[in-house]
Parts: sequence; structure tokens; C-alpha cells
Amino acid sequence: MAMAAKVSRVTVDLKPYPNLVVIYLGMRVNSPRGLKTVLQFGPRIQKAVEQKPDGLLLHENLLLSLFPVHVGMRQYWRDFESLENWARSLPHQDWWHHFLRDSGGTGFWHETYFMKGGMEAIYDDLPEPVGFLRFASQASARGPMFGARKRAGIAGEPPLRPPISEEEL
Repeated sequence: MAMAAKVSRVTVDLKPYPNLVVIYLGMRVNSPRGLKTVLQFGPRIQKAVEQKPDGLLLHENLLLSLFPVHVGMRQYWRDFESLENWARSLPHQDWWHHFLRDSGGTGFWHETYFMKGGMEAIYDDLPEPVGFLRFASQASARGPMFGARKRAGIAGEPPLRPPISEEEL
């Protein structure tokens, strides 16, 4: 009988990243049109990641399910400000602006986790709950729940305008 190999365990030192933010994002195909939307976004996202946005430490693609098609990504950001600045500038600003006017047959969500504590999330056009939405009570994404900064309880105003204002939506 072969001798079992010992498990090699390692961990990480995150002290150099006191403001680390991890964000999971997903896009789910809700209709045949949504498959085209998802396939078009892949290369756009890859191109944006290759430009190495300031503060993005790592980007990983994920396949969440095949049926329905549900793809995602996990990103590690140096701090919330870097993530927020990228989300409110091009090309992301343009993507979000268009998505909020027409989801293209998809549903979208993100969940954000902060090293210093706290979490926030948003869910758009999802026919079934995912993540926090499967166990936490649902709230309208209006007023103080409209933007990630306020949902996460981060003080101050964002340095850049949102891709689309609450009034426009």
C-alpha cells in the first residue's frame, strides 16, 4: 500500500494590504440574446484588465454554471478608492451606463468584501437570487442604497460621478 503524502499547507501575509478589497462579479444569461451579450463582454473585460488599472492586484475569470450560463470574475484591489475610481471611469463607466438602460438579456451582480470589515452588493435583472440575496432581506437600490460607497458605509463623497445617476435610472 502506498504511503499517503502529507498535505502541503501555506497561508499568506496580508499585512502589506490593510485596505484590500475583494469583489466577485457575475453575469447570468437570461435569454438567447444574453449569450451574445456575455460573449461580447469577455474580450472587453480582458482588454481592460490588460491595461493594468491602478490598484488592481489580480483578476481571475470564473465559470459559475453551464446551465444557465453564468460566468464571473474575482478581483483583488489595493483599496476601495482604486476600485471606485476605475468603476467610474472609461471603459467601465460606459459599460455600466449602457447595461442599466438595457441588460442585453443578462442579469448582473457583484459582492464586495473589505479587509477592514464590511460588505456590499448589487443585483440587477436576476430571475433567481444568488449570494447574499439567497438569505438576506432584499432592499431597494435607491437613496442611500444606490451606490457602493454608501452601501458599504464608507464616509465621504466619491471623487467621480457615477456612470448613471439615480435620477436618470
